[in-house]
Order: sequence, then structure tokens, then C-alpha cells
Amino acid sequence: MSTIRFLKTFVAVAERGSFAAAAGQVALTQAAVSLQMRSLEEELRRALFDRSGRVATLNADGRALLPQARRLLALYDEMRLPLSGAGDMAGAVAVGAVVSVMGGLSHVVAGMKRTYPALDVRLIGAKSFELAAMVESGELDAAFVAEGSAQLAGTLQWTPLYEEPIVLIAGRGSRGDDAREALAANPFLRFDRSQRTGALVERALRRAHLRTNEFLELNSIEALVELVRQEVGVTVVPLLKRSRWRDDPALRIVPLRAGGEPMVRIIGMLERRDHGRVRVTEAIRAACAALFNA
Repeated sequence: MSTIRFLKTFVAVAERGSFAAAAGQVALTQAAVSLQMRSLEEELRRALFDRSGRVATLNADGRALLPQARRLLALYDEMRLPLSGAGDMAGAVAVGAVVSVMGGLSHVVAGMKRTYPALDVRLIGAKSFELAAMVESGELDAAFVAEGSAQLAGTLQWTPLYEEPIVLIAGRGSRGDDAREALAANPFLRFDRSQRTGALVERALRRAHLRTNEFLELNSIEALVELVRQEVGVTVVPLLKRSRWRDDPALRIVPLRAGGEPMVRIIGMLERRDHGRVRVTEAIRAACAALFNA
């Protein structure tokens, strides 16, 4: 089974960025990592690394091999499990989530791990577009992300989980009775337009024909809301599930509509169609749906 060990080391090198960094993860010396990679290249009969610089980096063949190696290692882990029963809820699974989902997801996974001690779930937090790329490459089995506008690759499937209305949030003492007046009278605290949620907010403002007094741009919804509490300005963001903003005496929540219809952000689970941990990811999705839609 040396090839399996070599592939695990190869993936560690790719994720950590160097032989030295990967050595600690796989409990080998740097020299042993280098030797394994030479052996893997000989077995596959092609170079996988560019060794011309101070640090060996994946070449084109190495980058092409990476998603295949991850799928093979996931299949190997699946082969080692019992064929049926509780053994289906065991082994290693990697799941990602945007920040607004991570708290609830962590709660769900902690409960599942108590029920299924052999289940090893690794959680990764990142931005929606980063998580989508990690799912497509095989680095993640599934991820909870904001719905994007681009068409999905044929290898991926998307399952909606819940909706969050896009709202204007203003300080209790800020000027303006409705969204248009509040945006005209106060500095606008914008969510990062390079992210899916920021692009969605921009589309919502344009559909509603609302003008803003741009002041700052951040990539943290919670940080923006905290600035609103301090009456620095107003913001337009999704009304996060499980948030208590409606009950906060320092905040006003103002609906945002276009053509009489509310605008929403949709959060769902993205996964590859061919991954081998479907029973686990389905259980996680169902538990998250129950939690967030309660």
C-alpha cells in the first residue's frame, strides 16, 4: 500500500505548500517526504513538481493529479469502512461553510460526533467562491455557501437550505424612516462587492433603484452591524438566520423590496456528484436544515 501513503504525502505537500511543511503533517522527515515524492514520480512516470526554485512546487501534471489523488484517497477510506449499518457514519469527511453558517454547522457536527464516535469531520471556513473551488477540486466533500449566479459545473450539485431576506439595518437614532431616506441621509457601510453576498447586495440596490453615500467596504457582516450599532452609518446585508438583530434595541431592520417583492440570499449545500460520503453529507445537511429552519 505504499502508493496510498505516497498519495497522502503528495496531497499534504500540495495543501501545505512545501516538503518541509508537509513533513510535520505526515510525521516524516523532510528527506523522507522528498524520497516518497521521487518514488511516486517514478511510479507514475512523470514529474509532478517544479524543482527549479528554492521550494518545489506543483507543475501542471501535479496540479492535474491533485483532484484525482483526493478522490482515490476518499474512495480508499470508504473501502475500509464496514459495508452497512452505523459504519456508514464513520471515516473522514471534509465540509466547508461561510462564516454565517459555521456556528450552527459546528453545533450539528459536534452532536453527530457524540453519536458516531468513528466519524471524523473536518470543518473549513472560507468565502463562498473559495469553498466552491475546493468542492470542485475534491479538497472538500461538501460546503455550505451562498448561491452564485454562474452555472454549476456538471460534476456538482446544489441543494437549497434556507433563505435570508436582504434588509437595510440602521441605528435606532439614525435619520430616515424608510430604506430610501436612510440611505440618502447616512453614510453607507458596504459588504465586499468581490464576494457573492456583496454582489447580491449591489444587485438588490440597483433593482430597488436606491442610491448610497459610500463610506467604507468590509467583508464581515457582523463587523458592519456592529458599526451600525455605533451609529457610524447604515448597511444592507442578509438578515442572518439565528441572529437576534430584530430584538436589538440599538437597531432598526428595514425591509428592502423591488417591484413589491422581497430580495433574498439563498444558502445551500454544494457537493460533487461522485463523492463517496453521501450518507454523511446528507445527514449533516438534514440536521442543519432542521436547526436553521426551526
